[in-house]
Amino acid sequence: MYEASIASVKGAGPHGGASGDLAVVFDDDRNFVAIGLYDPASPIRVKLVHRGKPTTIDRAFWTQRLLAAQERRQPLIDRGDTTGFRLVNGENDSLPGLVLDRYGDTLVLKLYSAMWLPHLVDVVPAIADAFHPHALVLRLARNMHGTPLHGLEEGDALIGVSPPDPIMFTECGLTFEADVVHGQKTGYFFDQRDNRELIGTFADDCRVLDMFASTGGFSVHAAAGGARDIVAVDMSAPALAAADRNIAHNLTRNEVAACAFRTETGDAFEVMDRFTRKGERFEIVIVDPPSFTPRQTSVERALQSYTMLAERAVKLVRPDGLLLLASCSSRVTADEFYLTVSHAAARAGRPLEELRRTGHAIDHPVTFAQGAYLKAVLARVP
Repeated sequence: MYEASIASVKGAGPHGGASGDLAVVFDDDRNFVAIGLYDPASPIRVKLVHRGKPTTIDRAFWTQRLLAAQERRQPLIDRGDTTGFRLVNGENDSLPGLVLDRYGDTLVLKLYSAMWLPHLVDVVPAIADAFHPHALVLRLARNMHGTPLHGLEEGDALIGVSPPDPIMFTECGLTFEADVVHGQKTGYFFDQRDNRELIGTFADDCRVLDMFASTGGFSVHAAAGGARDIVAVDMSAPALAAADRNIAHNLTRNEVAACAFRTETGDAFEVMDRFTRKGERFEIVIVDPPSFTPRQTSVERALQSYTMLAERAVKLVRPDGLLLLASCSSRVTADEFYLTVSHAAARAGRPLEELRRTGHAIDHPVTFAQGAYLKAVLARVP
């Protein structure tokens, strides 16, 4: 609920209510509608955690909510070859501003709002009850830096001990590491798992370019799929060092051991331009950039960036090769993204033959329109 929707606030905080206070929502006839958490630092003042009949918000409530989130992911859990995935996807699992990721028996709790701090006394035992983790590591969004944390710090262990070394986990039978204390987000990007697995099915005997490679998720899947040669490019040298290690973690697979893998640190646009001038070509080009839209006013700039990436990427694809281009910009709609990429490729003289459009994986459910952010297109480039 936005601030303008709130008729009255009563409480001890400077805004009439303190961060994390329970807010009861009524309709115009004063009938109970929902319960939310009060967040005075956000334009969305009340973030709903329960709808329907009145209920008690306590440890048992949070445990039930966590188990319901796990049940949605049961098909992924039942695969048996994936121990790293998202257990709670914020608002989409009716836990707004809270993300919980699993890395084997270590969980990472990332908070995007201080409204959760007063509830950790119940939420943490609820996590213990539901999942019995060896360790639970606290991570905080940038907007929370400077917030009074009542003695808590980024990277603290709320259960067990914060791991001093990267945590090992599996994804589709492949082994990866994640720095859950200092790494980006919670240590790894789980949302592209399905697309990484998809690329692996096309990679046999291919030369692959992995742009915005981060810690090498796409590269490892491509190598395991039989790619003969992979070039991974990213601005972050530490991320590429982790990509090297992730390849090394899978060298017991003959396909990975046979793959020539190298990394290159640099700006994506500059590297792609240089590769084009050198005549570099690849059977598969993967472009998985970060979000270009921190605010609504940056949508047009984001579309221009996707245009420039698509124009450059298709020039690097060998005839009849594949391009996977993704967007995690929530403010760019799927229609805008697909149309922009298609037009850019056509203007570059390499019109696309779309094979598949993909969205959110099972552990990143979308339960309301604004919760959708991920989209990707896999296309053949004649």
